[in-house]
Amino acid sequence: MVAGWTRHGDGRTLAPGEVVRPDERLSWPRMVGFGAQHVIAMFGATFVFPLVMGLSPNVAIMFSGIATIMFLLIVKGRIPSYLGTSASFVGGVLAIRAIFGGDTPAADAIVTGAILVVGLVLALVGVAIHYLGVQVINRVFPPVVTGAVVMLIGFGLAYVVADVYWPSDQWIALITMVVTFLIIVLFKGFVGRIGILLGLVIGFALSWAADRVFGDITAYNAATGAVDTHPRVSFAGVAEADWIGLPDMHLPDIRFSAVLLVLPALIALIAENVGHVKAVGEMTGTDVDPYLGRAIIGDGAATAVASAFGGSPTTTYAENIGVMAATRVYSTAAYYIAAVIAILFGLCPKFGALVAATPNGVLGGITVILYGMIGLLGAKIWIENRVDFSNPINMIPIGAGIILAIGPVRHMIGSEFTLEGIALGTIVVVGGYHLLRALSGRAGTTELAGSGSGPGDGGEHRGEHRGEASG
Repeated sequence: MVAGWTRHGDGRTLAPGEVVRPDERLSWPRMVGFGAQHVIAMFGATFVFPLVMGLSPNVAIMFSGIATIMFLLIVKGRIPSYLGTSASFVGGVLAIRAIFGGDTPAADAIVTGAILVVGLVLALVGVAIHYLGVQVINRVFPPVVTGAVVMLIGFGLAYVVADVYWPSDQWIALITMVVTFLIIVLFKGFVGRIGILLGLVIGFALSWAADRVFGDITAYNAATGAVDTHPRVSFAGVAEADWIGLPDMHLPDIRFSAVLLVLPALIALIAENVGHVKAVGEMTGTDVDPYLGRAIIGDGAATAVASAFGGSPTTTYAENIGVMAATRVYSTAAYYIAAVIAILFGLCPKFGALVAATPNGVLGGITVILYGMIGLLGAKIWIENRVDFSNPINMIPIGAGIILAIGPVRHMIGSEFTLEGIALGTIVVVGGYHLLRALSGRAGTTELAGSGSGPGDGGEHRGEHRGEASG
């Protein structure tokens, strides 16, 4: 069901053990509150990751709302989920910018062109899953491979923190990191869930205060690529921006060499969608596996549409699944409301300029947590599926691929094309694993029982709640 939700009970209260199902709702004022909560839950990562990738946070916020509506329509309202900015593309995007001129409008177009192609491929994968069944995923991406790709996507971004963000203001980065630690761990419930956002806001405020007390900082400036003296926070762009207007959109420029750099993110997106669909099914007590293909189609189509206008790639968000688990309100009405609120935020250029003023030191303190959490989610997949690393078919290509990503190691192919970091590591992980398994002649013995590598097992994402800001 997409619309026409039925009222749950009296529309005001939930008895112990009751839940509001996707096709139900509480009173509309209460649903607006739940919708606003979903906006806050997705907000931190949805605007942090565009900043990291050099894309417009306003466009990302607006198209997260559009993407969510598209997703809900495609899955026929059966899978309540919010689509925010994906972190899986960060490494590939930074590699594209390094090759095609850095933070320039021309590079922006090449970045979004590459993301658009990946979105279309993801949609085609969803079509294949819809008609062929979930077992297709289990054969191509067993847990040992899926976990490795998720891990190298996170850890492969370590150099961004070390080379760009942390040197910009090491003390603000350190303080922001510690404050975010404390908020996430010490505060339970809603405050803890938005710890990333609160840490960013506090770091922003501390940077502004440091400018007032200590003056400009002499440190690495990511905007100029050199050490110079500059303010930590500049509100010049905020003053010039309008209150109401369309965000700064652009058309994509598709380059094959750029597409290859972000194509590895496809694996992580598939893994995220599978895990989130299964999580929603468990919470709602319904079999949503028949809608897995539709969910992936929806995510791919939303990514393609967003990037066609200069927006960021999308993925389903674990933070919002966590909100549903805490509130026991699974109504898709809340997500439609959240989507409309996000679109309205995107139509305020002044808001986007304020977000873009976030200091790099603050981003250093935030991204070191985000990247680490993404990487450790790969280990979580291995642990939950009891992957056997005493088997060299598992250990050798996985270890090699992760090191290549963390380096990041650069491999020249001809004079104009380079594979490096996450892209190179993913190719080694996926290709190496399947090659060694084929050569060994021991099909089906690469993981212990329960690893989820068998057809139709579905174990590779048992209980996984994976997302962009928590992973």
